Amino acid sequence: MIHQILKLDPQTYQRHSLHVQERDWAETNCYVDVWIELLHAWGLEPIAALPFTLGIDFEGDQWTFFKYQLEDIYELYSLDVQELAIWRPLTCHVEEQLSLGRPLLVELDSFYLPDTAGSAYQMEHVKTTVAIVEIDVENERLGYFHGQGYYHLHGDDFANVFQLRGEKNPAILPPYCEIVKRRSAAPLQGAELLNASLSLLKRHLSRLPEQNPFTKFRARFESDLTWLVNEPLAMFHQYSFATLRQFGACYEIAGRYLQWLQSQGIDDLETPLTSVLWLANSAKTMQFQLARAMARKKPIDLAPIDQMAAHWETATDHLKAKFLS
Repeated sequence: MIHQILKLDPQTYQRHSLHVQERDWAETNCYVDVWIELLHAWGLEPIAALPFTLGIDFEGDQWTFFKYQLEDIYELYSLDVQELAIWRPLTCHVEEQLSLGRPLLVELDSFYLPDTAGSAYQMEHVKTTVAIVEIDVENERLGYFHGQGYYHLHGDDFANVFQLRGEKNPAILPPYCEIVKRRSAAPLQGAELLNASLSLLKRHLSRLPEQNPFTKFRARFESDLTWLVNEPLAMFHQYSFATLRQFGACYEIAGRYLQWLQSQGIDDLETPLTSVLWLANSAKTMQFQLARAMARKKPIDLAPIDQMAAHWETATDHLKAKFLS
């Protein structure tokens, strides 16, 4: 039996504009990208729930792993997200929840996800979040959102991603899983959606880091470089993902949020928009510089991080003055 919430064809699926526009960072992170496409496929505007992107911080050894806030999703779209306890085979849970009209956001192994060909598929075991909206256990087919689009997997990939063949490995723990329940209240649209989004913006601006995160990052980055330049390329990718890519991708979609506000008639946003997009672009540049520095075993100029700190101050001061005063 096929359990299906959305009838989609990977070949004809139209991605959200966030995933088709030219960007410095083509992908954000697995959780944000999945929500963008799931909301979009339901006919909802995912950009309205992006104010959280302005509140990220440097967390000591990494930047905030930015994620859609579940309370925001509930307020804007009447979607109730709850953790699902895995006490049966995962396929049983997927079938039951989809039959109730609930997508599942679940961590799977990219080694068995064909859409990651060229990066992780059949190459590296990496956990990632997907949103499942279709399953056919008998014919071993799965329909899921991941990254920038919608995909199917079949056959051996299906069996392996759900560990259906051979003995169960007790060292592999059940994945973290969430279900998405649509409440009876209608999702907000039009002016109501904009006003609610602006309320979220005020909430997240009131929770901004108390200290400039780039000041903290500069000190830690300078310290990390003493050992990082002697590490292999694999460490560069891990370090960059946790630092430069996190804040770069986050501030880029923060810029898309400010552009959306402009399209809705909100003015006086050009200054913070310029600053957050500058942060996104500068993170990309610094990532290239760090890769070269590690290859050549040479130091890197840290002055751009001081400029990042100044742009962060400019953007946040402007937004607080406009929306919180």
